[in-house]
Amino acid sequence: MPHLEHRFRAMGGPCRLRLDCADEALAARAIAAAESEARRLESKYSRYLPDSLTSTINRAAGSGQAVPIDPETSGLLGFAHTLWQQSGGLFDLTAGVLRRAWDFKSGRLPAPDAIDALLPLIGWERVQWDEAGVCLPLAGMEIDFGGCVKEYASDSIANLLAHSGIRRGLVDMAGDIAVVGAGCATDPWPVGIRHPRQRGAAIAHISLAGGGLASSGDYERCLLIDGRRYGHILSPATGWPVRGLVAVSIAAPQCLVAGGSATIAMLKPEAEALAWLGELGLPWFAVDSELRCYGELSQVSP
Repeated sequence: MPHLEHRFRAMGGPCRLRLDCADEALAARAIAAAESEARRLESKYSRYLPDSLTSTINRAAGSGQAVPIDPETSGLLGFAHTLWQQSGGLFDLTAGVLRRAWDFKSGRLPAPDAIDALLPLIGWERVQWDEAGVCLPLAGMEIDFGGCVKEYASDSIANLLAHSGIRRGLVDMAGDIAVVGAGCATDPWPVGIRHPRQRGAAIAHISLAGGGLASSGDYERCLLIDGRRYGHILSPATGWPVRGLVAVSIAAPQCLVAGGSATIAMLKPEAEALAWLGELGLPWFAVDSELRCYGELSQVSP
């Protein structure tokens, strides 16, 4: 079966489709549909686009007016609410406002006062939402779907490709991965898990036969100051980077579930995160601050 690989950029990162398809016309249609879906979700949920739904919701903060939402958005908010509950408030869509203080390209730490000024704007429990609309009660509050939309896009694109007739494929949205088609059950995809301290190297390898895989780590964006690493995963309680595990990968039936679970593990203190992962009931792999490895992801079946 011919193996096709297609690369593109969406949602601020590199994306890749790997398809086994002998029909070139079918593959071309599937690739076009996949890119279209990625663009649709980016234009709808990107906080950087002024006409996106996310920007519309954030501009209305403090107005007392609810912004209408559709079932897709309601579903994402419901999933985020579940993660907020399961994490004891660590997973919080309103914590994205901290990016106003943190610039990981600057090489400098933010002023503590700048972080403290943003903390009152964080708190998912304040958000008023239902299936019809969402309202941010305080001026300056924001929601940020960045913690779940790439994973959701991987799942959505994989589902679209399967319904397009692709029997074996892989969707990789900047490291958030979803498997396409029943053909992967007998011929799994080899996937490398990024080494958190060696660029371009893998610290582990797995065979992915179904579902999704998501990874989170302190290597994606960070500051190195006086020998200390400040990662991009920020505590909604303090506004400062968490100091726990340095990398987590989780496999799940959906990439969205894998990604949310990996983020929760990264937000917890190291020992608490390892205990939580051990009780999660999903295949996982984690690396601590001493680069010790835990868990096992060898063969992940559908």
